[in-house]
Amino acid sequence: MKPSVKPVNPNFSSGPCTKRPGYHISALNLDSLGRSHRSALGKARLQKAIDETTRLLNLPEGYKVGIVPGSDTGAMEMAMWSLLGQRPVDIFSWESFGSGWVTDITKQLKLENTRSFVADYGDIPDFTQANPDHDIIFTWNGTTSGVKVQDADWISEQRTGLTICDATSAVFAMDIEWSKIDVATFSWQKVLGGEGAHGMLILSPRAVERLQSYTPGWPLPKIFRLTSKGKLIDGIFKGATINTPSMLCVEDYLDALSWIENIGGLAAAISKSEENLAVLAQYVSDNEWIDFLASNAQIRSNTSVCLQLKATDEQIKTMIKLLADERVAFDIGAYKDAPSGLRIWCGATVEQADLIALLPWLSWAYKQATQ
Repeated sequence: MKPSVKPVNPNFSSGPCTKRPGYHISALNLDSLGRSHRSALGKARLQKAIDETTRLLNLPEGYKVGIVPGSDTGAMEMAMWSLLGQRPVDIFSWESFGSGWVTDITKQLKLENTRSFVADYGDIPDFTQANPDHDIIFTWNGTTSGVKVQDADWISEQRTGLTICDATSAVFAMDIEWSKIDVATFSWQKVLGGEGAHGMLILSPRAVERLQSYTPGWPLPKIFRLTSKGKLIDGIFKGATINTPSMLCVEDYLDALSWIENIGGLAAAISKSEENLAVLAQYVSDNEWIDFLASNAQIRSNTSVCLQLKATDEQIKTMIKLLADERVAFDIGAYKDAPSGLRIWCGATVEQADLIALLPWLSWAYKQATQ
């Protein structure tokens, strides 16, 4: 029978992700709208976004946070084009976005002294192959595969290379050992359910030192430049953005950061996401027709949860359409380059009650699509 109870919020997309519970645009501080981002007010709001990010993530002393254009992709491109080329590079990839960094490094930057360690969807590469004297590129959470890094134990404390981490579906949802990360990037529209187009760039003192002592052998467009005359453009990390940001998006991000603090901070956000994953894990255990794409529980993402079904591609498409038509779950199909299946966001902005309400609908839609 068709279930009678629907999720209050059917937004289970893996990006942009659902807004925080109780969100309404009327709650935003709109004083900065229509003002220059270079005004005292505009700079203060941007600086607050940087300061609150630093505080809530418990970043180590000396780490710098900047707001940059182009979402997480822009932040990653800025880091790679500005920092790579001095040392050999080890690239770890196991899903579409990680493979994109491989392409950029080998085909666009055309770095020859590289090593690529690649795993199939649902699996993860052997990180013990990482050379601490090389620069290392990896994603913390494979958004399109549902596979995350278990920990940072494989990163050497005595490394001489830099670790550059695409952490866009992990920040504010997973426990990241920041002392092992020299560069991290993320975007507002993932874990926090913010608006798109703005990226966050986190630099360790080691990364800053590299920027100020090394000049890449290729031209850098203005939008990628982090230094001037051999010195860090410090204003980027004090609210003076490279290009014009949307102050409405900034206020939306500040609202999300305030919500994180109100629910108990970083630890509470991580716990909420892990508890959401546990709901789906129990459901998978109880139903033989559905399983995680990642067979190893230790590397299963607790944000972008990817599931495979005993069904044809067409049956899965039918199932997804049924759920959307019933306004039960929107945008839960697997990423276009990933194996066919479902992808359900379980970050902290998703309420556990909505996941619980979704489960009977998954069973109903599966039976409708496959009978």
